Amino acid sequence: MRPVLFGLSAGRDSRMSWTPSFSALREEGVSFWASRVRSESPKSRRLSLALVLWTTVPRGRNTAGKWLPEDMKYHCWIRPLAFLGVAVLTLGQGQAQFARQVHDYQAGSGAANGYTNPAAALGEPSRITPGPFGGPVDPFNTAYLDSQLVSIGAGGSLTVKFATPLLNDPAHSYGLDFLIFGGAGFIITNAFDSEFNYIGTPATDGGMFGAQTGQTRVSVSADGTQFFTLNPALAPAVEALFPTDGQGNFSQPVNPALGTTAFAGLTLEGIRALYSASGGGAGFDLAWAEDAQGLPVELPAVNFVRIDVLSGKIEVDAFSQVSAVPEPAGWALLALGSVILAWRRNVIATNP
Repeated sequence: MRPVLFGLSAGRDSRMSWTPSFSALREEGVSFWASRVRSESPKSRRLSLALVLWTTVPRGRNTAGKWLPEDMKYHCWIRPLAFLGVAVLTLGQGQAQFARQVHDYQAGSGAANGYTNPAAALGEPSRITPGPFGGPVDPFNTAYLDSQLVSIGAGGSLTVKFATPLLNDPAHSYGLDFLIFGGAGFIITNAFDSEFNYIGTPATDGGMFGAQTGQTRVSVSADGTQFFTLNPALAPAVEALFPTDGQGNFSQPVNPALGTTAFAGLTLEGIRALYSASGGGAGFDLAWAEDAQGLPVELPAVNFVRIDVLSGKIEVDAFSQVSAVPEPAGWALLALGSVILAWRRNVIATNP
C-alpha cells in the first residue's frame, strides 16, 4: 500500500491526535482516516482537516505493470467520487467547534485545590488522559487531571466564548445546540480477583462517580453582557449524564431521553451502542432561554455560555457545538462511489 495525504490546515501551534472517522472500505482495499485538531491558542481561529487515503494496486494492470486505459478512467474519476462523499461527511463533523476563550471565571467556595485554571475548559473534550496512570477516556475512565478539568465551587461561575456563534437550530440532533462535558463517569460494579483484576467484562449498574450533588444554572448571551437563563426545569445537570467517550463524536449528543437506569448492566460496548457514536456530554437547547420574569426569549444565536454553581461544586472539561444531522448528499456520494468500485472490480474479475 502507498499512503497519499490530502490535507487542509491553517494556524499554528496545533496539536494533532489521530482517530478513525470512517470504517475501512474493504472493496479495493481503500481505508479512510480523519484527524482531529485541538487548538491550544484561543486567539487563533483554525480549522484543520486531513484525510489519509491508502490505496492498494487494483486489478487491471498488465504484465508490464502499466495502467490499462479503462483503469486510468477508473482511477481518475471513480475513486475521487467515493473520496468526495467521505470528504463531505467528514467536513460536516470536522467543523465542530469548541469554546475558544475564557470570558470570566470565579472559583467560588469549595472548588477543588489545584483545579482552578479555566483554560482547561477550552478546546475539545479530552480523548486521552496523559501520564503513567492515564489512557483512553471513556465512560468508565474519565478525565481527572488538573490540565483537563477546571473546578467551580458554590457561588462561582465560568463564562466562555465561542469564536463562531452557536445557532438555535431545530435541525440539530434532538434539537440541542451545545454540549458541556464534565468529569463524571459510570461506576464499574464487577468484583475483583486475587490479582485485583475485574472478574468478567467490566459493567455498570448505572451508578455514577463524580456526578454533581448541588445545583447549577446555565445562561447564554450574544454580547457577553446580557445573559438569559436556560429554563432550569428543562436544562440537565452539568456534570452527570452523559460521561465523555473519547472515541465518540463531540458534536453529536446522546439521546437525552435516556436515564441512568438505561445503562444498568451494560459493558463499555453496550454503553457505546446506546451512545450511537456520540462522545457524550450534557445537551442544552437555546430555545430554553428565558428572561428574568421567566418568559421565553427567542435567541437565534449566542457567543457566550455561562455556568453558575448555586451549591456544591462541579468540574468542567469542555464545551462543544452540536452539528446538524448529516445531509443525505454526502451519504449518497459515498454510496454511489462504493457501488461503482464494487461493480468495476466485478467487471475486471470476470473479464481479465
